[in-house]
Amino acid sequence: MPPVVRFMTRRLGAGLAVLLCAGASVTQARAQGTALAAFSSATGEQPPAPWRVVGVPGGKIPLTSYALVEMDGRKVLRVEASKSYGNLVHDLPALVPEAGLRLRWRWRLDEALRGADLRRREGDDSPLKLCALFDMPLARLGLIERNLLRLARAASGEKLPSATLCYVWDGTLAPGTLLPNAYSARVRFIVLDSGEQRLGQWVAHSRDLAADFRRAFGEESDVVPPLQAVLVGADADNTGGRSLGHVGDVTLSP
Repeated sequence: MPPVVRFMTRRLGAGLAVLLCAGASVTQARAQGTALAAFSSATGEQPPAPWRVVGVPGGKIPLTSYALVEMDGRKVLRVEASKSYGNLVHDLPALVPEAGLRLRWRWRLDEALRGADLRRREGDDSPLKLCALFDMPLARLGLIERNLLRLARAASGEKLPSATLCYVWDGTLAPGTLLPNAYSARVRFIVLDSGEQRLGQWVAHSRDLAADFRRAFGEESDVVPPLQAVLVGADADNTGGRSLGHVGDVTLSP
């Protein structure tokens, strides 16, 4: 695979190969409307459909581990990264986030990731992230990024997202920090929690998707594009480290 294709398919979506599926899972997502399958409603240890794990093509990097565990009498998602990469993706119908549509969840970091630095490629890891994947028209992108995205889509056979907004728990950056991914400006980070002061504590978040998209990508688009998917993730492949966290139910509602 040419280096540029390998780079784009590994990094464009929200870190490494965030693939949007087609066929049965998309049909299922449409039938469910805007609802996201609740982790707390699952009967086993695996996240309920249509949540699915997506890793690096070829399986060259170990997958981040996702499993449901009981905590305080309620099932939550256990997210463990160990020199690994992998996203837990929930596809959605083409949903345009109107003003006031909020993405809500709670998470807790139990073991921090050492050495991560989202400003550098060698430190481009996060112990917890929750991302929204948007289908922004290619005409809004610069010529080089537009052509790279087309090349990556052709190589993967998937409609990779053109704009991904990730909320992250970072080790050092101040909450509220906005920055691009070190590999691709198609991914933007907003730091919500930082450091280890709240290690082992649940932290709840409620985000206005339209407002955050405009903050992150407003210079490229004055219109909020359709939301294609939501993902939960953690990665430690660049730092070679380890992290452990938990995530409660993720919801989309006014």
